[in-house]
Amino acid sequence: NISTTKNVKLRENPLLRDPFFRHFFQLPQQQRRQQKNSLGSGVIIDSQRGYVLTNNHVIDKADKIMVTLNDGRQLNATLLGTDPEADVAVIQISANNLTELPIADSSRLRVGDFVVAIGNPFGLGQTVTSGIISALGRSGLGIEGYEDFIQTDASINPGNSGGALVNLLGEFIGMNTAILAPNGGNVGIGFAIPSNMAMTLKDSLIKHGEVRRGLLGVTTQNLTPELVKAFDLKNPRGAVVSRVEGDSSAARAGIEPGDIMVAINGEKVKSSHQIRNIIGLLQIGDKVHIDLVRGDKEISVQAIIGKPQLAQIRGEKFHRTLKGTVLSETPKEQVEGVLFAKIATNSAAWQQGLRPGDIIVSANRYRIRNLDQLQQVTDPRRALLINIQRGSEAFFLVLK
Repeated sequence: NISTTKNVKLRENPLLRDPFFRHFFQLPQQQRRQQKNSLGSGVIIDSQRGYVLTNNHVIDKADKIMVTLNDGRQLNATLLGTDPEADVAVIQISANNLTELPIADSSRLRVGDFVVAIGNPFGLGQTVTSGIISALGRSGLGIEGYEDFIQTDASINPGNSGGALVNLLGEFIGMNTAILAPNGGNVGIGFAIPSNMAMTLKDSLIKHGEVRRGLLGVTTQNLTPELVKAFDLKNPRGAVVSRVEGDSSAARAGIEPGDIMVAINGEKVKSSHQIRNIIGLLQIGDKVHIDLVRGDKEISVQAIIGKPQLAQIRGEKFHRTLKGTVLSETPKEQVEGVLFAKIATNSAAWQQGLRPGDIIVSANRYRIRNLDQLQQVTDPRRALLINIQRGSEAFFLVLK
């Protein structure tokens, strides 16, 4: 079990800062900070080094992390690294006689396999529930930036996050992460990050404290019946390349808009989300073998994953209304401003009409050319007025 404590700054009425006002009404000195506690779960993946895998949202912004083992020992933990995009984090504890969970290959899972979810729901302590794998490769849910979820009907509730999903051999196959709960309770739809994905990310988190993702330089989209007909595809499969970044790894490998990506490193492509997940797990400098369909020909190319051309930063770091977005500076060939690189479909920004590719050219009536300028003019206490350029169109939007 994992418990965290964070110090939260309280919003204060400006009148209460006035000593005369407090003295006149005989008001006590207000506490400006308050401790906030949260609960979650974790998985010991290395008993020798004390590495514990959990969700980023379990320990996010925590000032203190405490781990309680099944034998009752309580230990302080050190944060080694986090990846908010995939919601994975690694913490470390120092203790003897730890027991690590054996790791299974999540690529061998099948729908219908029996599974067991272990965690700390509602702070009750270690709890075990059972179910089956309902689906594999769930993506496009808008929960995380990188999604390749195992869906299960094993009961998962608040506090289970970061806990283990295991097979009947007791092997770690996934990390409980989220539930679909329209009414706030469990309805038998839970999601877990596959063990293969989590274990790939943990190496980078331990070494660098973050995941240093590379870039292929393509934008892809799922094939629709209309696109299949337009491209005259005899065997509909894969995802179509809609854009290739100039001077990118994809461009140097000869990939062109209109190519159909059907396999990456031998893994068959089923959706554009899958492509993003595969590339997102590769390191800068890794070689990637890509099978394409171009017209009536099947071709293969090899690309080397390159460095990201532009820094990407989560929108909530600039303003609370931008939560669920990822911002970057615009490429040289585009108008100067701040680009919405990604927008979660369940975010307030999406609900107000913003879309990936939109460019902020002014904020709070100040011209914006880069991320630093956006940071300077935003005020978390005020609404955010932005001027958006979308292709040849432009409009103002107030985010509250």
